[in-house]
Amino acid sequence: MAPKKAAGQAQKVAKGVKKGAIRKVRKSRYNVHFFLPKTLIKPRDPKYPRKSVSYGNKLDKYRVIIAPVTTESAMKKIEEINTLVFLVATQAGKRQIKEAVQQMYDVQTSKINTLIRPDGKKKAYVHLTQDYDALDVANRIGII
Repeated sequence: MAPKKAAGQAQKVAKGVKKGAIRKVRKSRYNVHFFLPKTLIKPRDPKYPRKSVSYGNKLDKYRVIIAPVTTESAMKKIEEINTLVFLVATQAGKRQIKEAVQQMYDVQTSKINTLIRPDGKKKAYVHLTQDYDALDVANRIGII
């Protein structure tokens, strides 16, 4: 065994003497920025759903409208400018408020103005179309 090993080493040395030492050439870089090479990116393939139950809409019509406002100024708006005033969920948008009012009270709205009160609650002024009377709707709801 030893003679074969020695002969192999001798051949390597002879090869090196004939050709000279092989030096690894370093690739010259002309750019100062280094970009990582592009590697394989696989799409996500989850083994199980991360949520056990998918929840539906959290703001249904009963959660959008919290309560009607029954102050004197609200009553004046009902009588004079055909407008109902409600406390609504802070997250609710004007379209959601409009849909909730239409579904719950069977009325068409022409315009909705909203404001957030200083105590953080949202108030919606629901202006009804001329076909509907806010006073009748208020009686049905039980405001008056």
